[in-house]
Amino acid sequence: MVTPYSPTPGPSAAEVLRARYAGRLPAALDELAGPEHGVVELPLHIAWSGLRSYDLDRPRLRMGLYRTVLAEGQHEDLVKLLHRDLLAAQWPVLRTLVSRHVRQVWEETFPELAPASAAAAASAAAPASSPAAGPAAA
Repeated sequence: MVTPYSPTPGPSAAEVLRARYAGRLPAALDELAGPEHGVVELPLHIAWSGLRSYDLDRPRLRMGLYRTVLAEGQHEDLVKLLHRDLLAAQWPVLRTLVSRHVRQVWEETFPELAPASAAAAASAAAPASSPAAGPAAA
């Protein structure tokens, strides 16, 4: 009798993706020494289709560059193209634009990113306080 092939269960697709992204991370956010201003042209191995040139002084283009580099860049690309302060400032919005796997790996490795996004989300959801009542007429 022939026994059916039963492969040894391997890591899930999510585990593979998380390991791939984790292997690209810098050891510290301070390693992210990319430019803060000017135009950046992404190499073909990161942006093989569509827009490759990004003006960092235009917020939407800067966000697009960071999203692309976080998703497609290797370790060397991250440290060369991303800047620590810009990443931290954009993270509350940027975290919603990248995949769950990218977001989790970055926030687990660099917990200082997670509180910033949680605080920003909380302040956006907080109701506006009512103006203080003026003195009552006597």
